[in-house]
Amino acid sequence: MNYSYLTDSGRVRDHNEDNVIIVKNDASEYLLAVADGMGGHLCGEVASSIAIKHVADRFKKISSIGNKQDAENWIQSTVSEVNALIYKYTEEHPESKGMGTTFVCAILTKDFLLYGNIGDSSGFAIKGDKIQKITNDHTLVSLLVKSGDLTEEEAKEHPKKNVLLKALGATTTVDMDIFDVETDIDAILLCSDGMTNMLDNEQILKVIKEDLTTDEKVKKLIDKCNNRGGTDNISVAYLERGVEK
Repeated sequence: MNYSYLTDSGRVRDHNEDNVIIVKNDASEYLLAVADGMGGHLCGEVASSIAIKHVADRFKKISSIGNKQDAENWIQSTVSEVNALIYKYTEEHPESKGMGTTFVCAILTKDFLLYGNIGDSSGFAIKGDKIQKITNDHTLVSLLVKSGDLTEEEAKEHPKKNVLLKALGATTTVDMDIFDVETDIDAILLCSDGMTNMLDNEQILKVIKEDLTTDEKVKKLIDKCNNRGGTDNISVAYLERGVEK
């Protein structure tokens, strides 16, 4: 496995509220995670940092994630812990009221692949010449598209496209969506909406299919977002099978 991750503030924001990580444990199992914070006054950065640090620290401490059900339980319980930590922080720091973070993760073992998300950061699977978005956005416009009140094209330009229906730290409890995916894929890609708002799936796939190292692919994806305006922070976590160039 080869992997790379990177975050960038973009060309408009004066600070970066995203955080990203890829961790490999002693059992050669992989955790990828991206968090996109919100709240202003650097509070979004605090929320996303709490999420990524806690999840990564917990993953490093276990010798193995166990079977698929163990992994699902681990994701749900660990994310609940993160939610409680962020919620507690806002209670102890009134100036941070309203802060929170999206969260998307993937856990890959030799036996299974799971994705989990809350908010509008995205998880993709790449196989051959196809890219598929695995996660579902928890946004107002996504709900309107599902109900038939908006088309996909209308949703892209909707003034409330960034209104979240779910985020870590927003309420006392949280229930994360979990997706079970076949392991016979070529690559895993997680990203914040700073990328998906700038690049469509085919543009992302075109970079992934180029004859580049994992580091070069991740950097090129972020560069392309910035070349198109870089209106938000951009974070990418990418893992692929194969021999490093």
